[in-house]
Amino acid sequence: MKKCTAFLLVLGALSFISLSSVAQALNADTIKTQLLNDWQRAKEYTIDYLNTMPANKYAARPVDSIRSFSEQMLHLAMGNENIISVATGAGKIFNGRNLEKAPGAQSKDSVMYFVTASYDYAINSIKSLDASRLGERVVRGKYSESRLTWLSKAFEHQTHHRGQCTIYIRLQGIRPPNERLF
Repeated sequence: MKKCTAFLLVLGALSFISLSSVAQALNADTIKTQLLNDWQRAKEYTIDYLNTMPANKYAARPVDSIRSFSEQMLHLAMGNENIISVATGAGKIFNGRNLEKAPGAQSKDSVMYFVTASYDYAINSIKSLDASRLGERVVRGKYSESRLTWLSKAFEHQTHHRGQCTIYIRLQGIRPPNERLF
């Protein structure tokens, strides 16, 4: 019994040491690199969605009371800009414009431009951010979160709205792009 207990204690200690090594390996630069990889992948995946939807269906809505496909994607772009600007402190590129309602912004070419610009903005803003600042707290409204948390929320927002667009594409009888998890 003593040998079994000693073995379990050693095994537990080794597990703890191993977990500590992993935690130490996840430094700010490693996290920043992963963020950049994820945002680049998300950009390519979203562009697949934009290319999959036919240009003449960008105004399509599953029901009248919700955004059109183009409005969803423009909302995604504005969210990228707004939340990333909070996370990184980078100046905004759309200057507070409501792209969803901007005249002429809903065409396929315009949506492609704004969405791509928003991902380039996110990627470049994260590249410019000193990784040692990821833990700094930033206040916006009633929220006080770390820069890393704001970056996570920005990523969650774009994923949510791209995911909503799956049904828009399926309603056109088209298969949406395959998941890009890695």
